[in-house]
Amino acid sequence: MKSKSTENLTIKYNELTAYQFIELWETVWGARPSPEQTELAMKNTLFRISVFDGGKIVGMARMLGDLGLDYFIKDVVVRPEYQKMGIGRLLIDELLNFVRKNGVSGTNIFVELCAEPGKIPFYEKFGFDYDESQRLKLMCKAD
Repeated sequence: MKSKSTENLTIKYNELTAYQFIELWETVWGARPSPEQTELAMKNTLFRISVFDGGKIVGMARMLGDLGLDYFIKDVVVRPEYQKMGIGRLLIDELLNFVRKNGVSGTNIFVELCAEPGKIPFYEKFGFDYDESQRLKLMCKAD
């Protein structure tokens, strides 16, 4: 694989569209959410960051939360051919900067995320670690 330069990448804030989200989702996770779900998710996300190489989306991440006590990092995705170029680090740095700038000054703010086991060492570099809770999940079918 040829190495790629990160010099010509463009970062966009709060412009990630449902179409771009789905396109990038499919490069890593396969089966995609519906366009209707994705439109609603983009509309209700606190902060979105996307990275482009020309017109092609190559990375994205979202921040969910209440702007007070809790934030949740969601959908950190970098196209496989663009991984190990610092894009993931850039995404997480931008998300954490968002929390620092929008949180109540002088307070501690809980930031969490869920990661696949192979990605845990990446997040540990930012200071994320385990707590005693166990993640529970349920896929609830909408009527």
